[in-house]
Amino acid sequence: MTEAPIPLPERSPLLIVVSGPSGVGKDAALKRMAEMNYPFHFLVTNTTRPKRAEEIDHKDYHFVTKEQFDQMERSGEFLERAVVYGYDYGNSRSEVREALVRGQDVIMRIDVQGAATLKRVAPDAIFIFLMPPSMQALELRLRRRRTEPEDYLKLRLHAARLEMNEFEKFDYVIVNEDDALDETAVLIHSIIQAEKCRAKPRRVSL
Repeated sequence: MTEAPIPLPERSPLLIVVSGPSGVGKDAALKRMAEMNYPFHFLVTNTTRPKRAEEIDHKDYHFVTKEQFDQMERSGEFLERAVVYGYDYGNSRSEVREALVRGQDVIMRIDVQGAATLKRVAPDAIFIFLMPPSMQALELRLRRRRTEPEDYLKLRLHAARLEMNEFEKFDYVIVNEDDALDETAVLIHSIIQAEKCRAKPRRVSL
């Protein structure tokens, strides 16, 4: 007589939040994951920040006006929103919901302030903190951008030192080494694969 198979727990799609200080490489890590064809829905953030020369609208960010952003906020569009260095950032609740309903894992990058907000809204999301190998390495990365004046750069570095103290509030910490984006992308993917093997699966509801 053949024994009935043991029922396995149903696996719901996951919400993965990648955070860390400005300049740590959040955008670059997720962009590299997309290039490596990992099967996730990559959430694109709305922002009022001016577009940098190398950025592509609706791919790197949805670049919107202050008026457009405020209208989206009034209509309850944002899962979370934050003001970072004077600019508004917000992530679409409906876009996350639609991807989860389709059965897709959703991965998003967000600043530390926004991650704290999202943890209250979606506590079953996976929170990953990217950390630079050192503050000196982080400063060098920010200076290489050449997108901000010196005073603004010093403000970012001061904020980064404060944000580094928040890592213990996250589920996982990855040191994003210089010239090691592939390794960081693989580590993020490995965390997600391990989470899918949990005896008690995470269930995200928004």
